[in-house]
Amino acid sequence: MQYDLEELRNSEEYQQLVTIRSKSKWFLAAIMMLIYYGFVMIIAFAPEVFAAKVGSGHMSVGIVVGLFVIFVSFLITGIYVNKANKVLEPLTKKLHEKAGE
Repeated sequence: MQYDLEELRNSEEYQQLVTIRSKSKWFLAAIMMLIYYGFVMIIAFAPEVFAAKVGSGHMSVGIVVGLFVIFVSFLITGIYVNKANKVLEPLTKKLHEKAGE
């Protein structure tokens, strides 16, 4: 059975898929950009904030915050992958079944 592409695009499942995917990716991208550009702005305009030493060793606050930025990027990726597996993939599968694929 050949499914009408326009009918598929207007279906509730497709609209739901597009809405959820768009909101998720823009929200997570905004969080990552805020963290990353905040980090860069502090380095650019107030580097002494990150120059402070942590404890009695050679590690500075900048290294700790930089590691935090990297950790958050992995966390955000994991959140999106989890949402894709649990929410987006089932919707995509429904659409494929509806289209007869």
